[in-house]
Amino acid sequence: MTSLLSLRHYSHELLSHSHSHAQIVFGLSGQLDFEVCGRGSQVSQLTFAVVPADTQHACGSRDGSRCLVLDVPSEQWLLQRLGRHADAGRSLLDNPGALQLAPAQGQLVGWLAANPSNDPVIAEQGAALLLASLVSESGHPGEARRLPLAAIDAYIDQHAAHPLQVADLARLAGLSAARFHARFLAETGQTPMEHVRNRRLQLGLDLLQNSPLAVGEIAARVGYGSQSAFTAALSRRFGCTPRALRQRRE
Repeated sequence: MTSLLSLRHYSHELLSHSHSHAQIVFGLSGQLDFEVCGRGSQVSQLTFAVVPADTQHACGSRDGSRCLVLDVPSEQWLLQRLGRHADAGRSLLDNPGALQLAPAQGQLVGWLAANPSNDPVIAEQGAALLLASLVSESGHPGEARRLPLAAIDAYIDQHAAHPLQVADLARLAGLSAARFHARFLAETGQTPMEHVRNRRLQLGLDLLQNSPLAVGEIAARVGYGSQSAFTAALSRRFGCTPRALRQRRE
């Protein structure tokens, strides 16, 4: 990464790659077809696309497209340049997709595109100002984007009998496993795998108290390899054996 801001022209040739830094692509002219994490979108004037770090993405333009690209250097840069907006900046950069610019933001993008992006002062200050405008309290798109916890729980419930990894849940949020782990811990106070374990045990409790299934069958349905492991986990979580928990309901 040589400059924070750069002007780029895209043609019909499809580009597909990933990079270790986050990126924002602002449309100037033409239309750029974009795909990030399997989500398709289009970038044109007054729109921009967010590409999280380490995320595979593809883009191309049948009739040609001109864009201003902001390559975000590091977490430390975000903290130094955005101050109290740093958390909102991280939230924005964690969520792939195309979003709309306000007219004033579009004017700023146009001004930066018209000035020499290889000037380190313009690039540094301009990039910080542009990113701050996207995450300001006046209504940035990143702050409201919380993790899709309901969809995550539904996925856990549906696949409780099978092995689950953090990466499986991270894909639902369009994040890397490391980013998802940090975000999940911050939003819920527990790690993703702690949540999976608690969710499985709650499902097991519901089956114990609302179905005639044998304990071994319930253990298998909620992802435990043996009845003894399931019994031990239930006892740690609820302080009772499966038989006692079932009798409580009765």
